[in-house]
Amino acid sequence: MFPLDELSSPEVSFSLRLTLRTCAACLVLHAVTAVPLARWSGSGPAPLRRLLSFLITLPLVFPPIALGFMLLMFFGHEGWGGRLLRETAGVSLVFSRPGIIFAAWLAGLPLVVKPVQAALGAPELKRLEEAARVCGAGPLAAFLLVTLPLIRRGMAAGLLLGLTRALGEVGMSLMLGGNIAGRTNTLSLEIFNSVSTGEYRRAAALCLLLGLVSLLLYLAVELCQNKRGT
Repeated sequence: MFPLDELSSPEVSFSLRLTLRTCAACLVLHAVTAVPLARWSGSGPAPLRRLLSFLITLPLVFPPIALGFMLLMFFGHEGWGGRLLRETAGVSLVFSRPGIIFAAWLAGLPLVVKPVQAALGAPELKRLEEAARVCGAGPLAAFLLVTLPLIRRGMAAGLLLGLTRALGEVGMSLMLGGNIAGRTNTLSLEIFNSVSTGEYRRAAALCLLLGLVSLLLYLAVELCQNKRGT
């Protein structure tokens, strides 16, 4: 039977709340950054375009734990990025919830940007955007009235894929967040903690929970893609 009693522990309850907040923040961040990054990585000078495309794809092709270590060094107390964030915004990404959100956002970024980039590259979209500008529409009006309606299904599928990846993020979150109990331990990290301490029933319950959520997200992605094709 499903070990429901394991999901009521304080550790799991905290991890669930943190994971929900992290995923909600990632969804907003992905929605805001997907289109600009897709635009910039698909246009502009070739060297800059290739560099940006490489950086966006990096979380897919580089081991997450190694990338997390590099981020830890860069955003750490002595790192250049860490000093800049503290001096300008008073924020630290190391062993903190903002670090968990940043790691999840970065992990899901390529899965969000690539579908949006493909949708933006459609020839018919470019023709319609040009027609809107000829008719006097400004950049914002053209985006809201022409671009966004045409890419909405591709963007929705990308956002759901990014959400799925953010939900299961471990490597970068472990390095940046530190897996601190009651502070930075997400559901995925709580599975790691449960196995480490021999609490296999709790680990199994969390695996089943995440598996169910992942299945629902997969079905939602399939629905978006099927509607896009009709």
